[in-house]
Parts: sequence; structure tokens; C-alpha cells
Amino acid sequence: MPPIAAPFSPSADRRSALDRAHIGDIRGAIGTVPAFDTGPRRTLRRRLLTFLAIAGPGLIVMTADNDAGTMSVFAQAGQGYGTRLLWVLVLLAPVLYIGQEMAARLGAVTGTGHARLILERFGRTWCAFSLGDLMVLNFALLVTEFIGVALSLAYFGISRYVAVPLAAGGLIALSSGGNFRRWESAMYVLVIADLSVIVLAILHHPRPEEIAIGLLPRLRDQGASSWMLLFVALIGTTISPWQIFFQQSNVIDKRITPRWLAYERVDTALGAFVFIAAAGAIMIACAAAFGHSAGHLHLLDAGMIAHALARRSGGFAGAAFALALLNASLLGAGAVSLSSSYATSEVLGVKHSLHRRFKDAKVFHGCAAALIAAAAGTVLIPGAPLGAITTLVQALAGILLPVALVLLLMLCNDSELLGPLTNSRWMNAVAVLAVAAILSLSTMLTITTVFPGAGIAEAAYATAAAFGAGGCLVAIVLFRRRRVTGPRQQLTPWQRRTWSSPALERIAPAERTRAGILTLALLRGYTLVMIMLLLAKLGSLAAT
Repeated sequence: MPPIAAPFSPSADRRSALDRAHIGDIRGAIGTVPAFDTGPRRTLRRRLLTFLAIAGPGLIVMTADNDAGTMSVFAQAGQGYGTRLLWVLVLLAPVLYIGQEMAARLGAVTGTGHARLILERFGRTWCAFSLGDLMVLNFALLVTEFIGVALSLAYFGISRYVAVPLAAGGLIALSSGGNFRRWESAMYVLVIADLSVIVLAILHHPRPEEIAIGLLPRLRDQGASSWMLLFVALIGTTISPWQIFFQQSNVIDKRITPRWLAYERVDTALGAFVFIAAAGAIMIACAAAFGHSAGHLHLLDAGMIAHALARRSGGFAGAAFALALLNASLLGAGAVSLSSSYATSEVLGVKHSLHRRFKDAKVFHGCAAALIAAAAGTVLIPGAPLGAITTLVQALAGILLPVALVLLLMLCNDSELLGPLTNSRWMNAVAVLAVAAILSLSTMLTITTVFPGAGIAEAAYATAAAFGAGGCLVAIVLFRRRRVTGPRQQLTPWQRRTWSSPALERIAPAERTRAGILTLALLRGYTLVMIMLLLAKLGSLAAT
């Protein structure tokens, strides 16, 4: 599509950029916005063409979240508990959007990736913790993506020793080609293909009354430990730390400035809707196919689910699920690997852009290639418990999420970084409530893991209520507190829409309060305890 014709307009470039490739025209998969074209869009056609050119980071990160791990976990939730967990998606939708909007805003306004901002504002220790968590989690997630590739193509009789190396090689070649538009176009193809799961749900003729009942929140006592593990996995697969790092950096790489932040918010909201629709469709399809089967709880991975769908609903349903799993695995692997390479390159201060070829950004592309190769090699190890690994990895994502959200929240309230674009009070309140809720659920998992005989109602409600009450109290305080954004500035609407952060070296050092440091330290300790319990759970599952 030719560039959108426009007269020259006032400059709206960022004041900070770590890579020169992050400055210039926006060249998206469906259009171009020249750097000089910053004027108002007065017609619906102009606004639509601009949105099509800018859209991408939000839609891709949200749809990539519906990856192999998501399909496996939501399929197991559907075949194990019917539609009774649909309400989780409804509650997580606004949290998903708010978290990703904050990441997109940080990227557009600061021109700096998430890992580098943590380094600059919180120091080397917290940067090392965050980057270490991200690399470990992303490696584990990439393993689940290639598990998805292996299981999906095994349905068609293709050996994992052929499928996995081919998929890994294709992903490395695509990201290292030095053409952002080509990469985004390939991601769009996978995004569109991801919607095929909605057709799969429709083919199973779900009953509307069962879907309506599934939207009503309720907890379950039977098999509390296993149920809570799945519950935390649902959260971990819906909102994961890698998404924050990826979208913030991808917004920068696409050259989206604060002038286009409103369009990026719509892009993020559209992506959240697509994710919720696709994840819900997977759960509904598996609930309709297996919800009345006495043996449905024995389906342990996505490959078994595809074969079971073929037996229950015909070969087309099984093949459709397998192809959707392959598509989701490739899309997820492409985004997850890039979030690691973006973060590593930002911290090291080297070139990091999809606009650059391999020879011009060796660390950036080499990091992604190394992670992909290592994860692919892990999947080729004979006898690995693929189904158990997938669920536990998503639970790990849920455990690591609170720390990532707290760091994101603190950055978005940093007036030196965001000036007039810091968080509103209601956004702070929602984010704090989300952290409290996730901590409550992970506490339930802790109790039901340590005391397997305890039911949720007897053993976990008190602790969960304590976290919930504390979260509500903090949220109320944040909401009632007067918003602080540094020195008052009289900004025109245009200045507000185009305000960007100064260069990092010109920003005053961050104020580190005792309360903030104590909060992060407590969350870190709690995270380590949860990881040890999760490893214990993995050992118990491997022994059975």
C-alpha cells in the first residue's frame, strides 16, 4: 500500500532513542505513515488508514499469548471442568488490557525498552532479577511452543525430529531478515489463522445456557491442589511477563511515538478481544466435546486432545485443532524469543531492531536464535513429560507475574519518565487489585500443595481474604490520593499528545523509598518460595 499522502506537519519525534533504527517512517504490514505526517486525521478514511499502518504490536502480542501453552491449558480446563472457568477470562480481560496499555505507553513516550528502564530506575540488582526471571521463563515457554509444534505435526504422522528443526530454522530466518514489514506481515498471517479456533467451537454446537453459567464466578473444593494449579496456570497463560517486555520494545521498534498512542491503545484493545474470544472458543469446544465423558480427565496434552476430538467429532475437528495448535506455537515462539533478545540487547546497549539484518545486530538476532535452538533441542529429548511441563510452565508465569506488574506500575507512576502521561488513580487501583488477586490465588496454590488434604474453603480462604483486603485498602488509598506528576505544566492539547521523555542521561535519578524497596523484597522472597513449591509439585507429578 502506498504511503498516506499528507502535508508536512509539526515534528512529533521522541527526544530519546537507543537505536537509530527506531527513528523514521512507520512501515507496517498494511501501510506507511511518514515521519513528517503528524497532522490531525479529519476524515474517517484517514483515521482508518493510519490505524491500519500503526496496528500490530498490540494485536500480535495478544494473539501470540494464545500460544501452545494457552491452547493446552484452556483445552484441559474445558475437557476437565467444562465451561465453569469461563468467568476467569471475563475478569482477566480488563487487567490484560491495562497491563499492556501501560507497556505500550512506556515504549511510545520513553523510547526505551522495559529492561533498560528497570536498569536505569531500579539499579543493577533488580534488573538482574527481572532479566533472569524473563530468560528462564521465556526458555521454558519456548519449550512449550516447540512441544506444540511436535504434538500438532505428530497428529499428521510427521516426526518431531523433522518438524521441530524445520520450525526453529524458519523462525530464525524470519526474524533475522532485516525487514520489519515482512516480519509483521508473517505475524499477521498467523494472527488471522488463529481465529480458526472460533469455527471449531461453532462446529460443536455449544449450549448457550452452559456458557452463561460458566460466566458466573465459583470455586471448587474437590482435588484442590490440582484445581488451583490449573487455575494459576490459566492466569499465567493469560497475562505473562514476556508480553510487557515484548510490546514495549516492539512499539519502539515500529517507531510509534506519543502522537500515535491513541491508535496503539485501540490496537491493544482489539488484540485483547481477539485473545479472549480465541481462548474462550478453545474452552467451549473442548467442554462441548468432552464435558459429559467419564474419561475426559485422562487427556494430558494437546496431542491427545486432538486425537480425542477426532474420535468424538470427526477427523476435521481433530485436524483443525492440530493446525490451530501449530499456528499458535509458531506465533508464540516468534514473539517470546524476540522479547528476550530485545531485553538483553537493551541492557547491553547494543543495536536491537528488526529493521537490522543479522550482521548488523549480531547480539540481538543471536540471542533469539540461541534460545530457539536450545528450546528446540530440549523438546527432542526422548521421554520428556510434555503435558505436565506445559501446565507447570504456565503456572510459573503466573507466579512471576506480580513482581513484573509491580515494577511496571512503579515505572508508570514515575513523573520523570512519563510527565503528564503517568497513570491515573483508577488505573493504579485496578493494577493493585490485580496484583492482590494473583497473590491470593498463588497463596491458595501454596496451601493446597503443602496440605494436599485441605479443601479450598477450609485452608485458603482466610489467606486469600487477607491479601484481597490489603489490596483493596492500598487501591483505595491510591485512588483517593491526589495524583502527582511533578511540576505543573501548562500544556496545549498538541503538547500533551506529543510529550516524550528526555534522554535517559538527563533524567534525575529515581527516588527509592523504603516502602518500595521492602515491597519488592517481600515479593521476591515470596516468589522464590512459590517456585520451590512448584518444583515440588513437578516432582510429585513426575513420580505418578
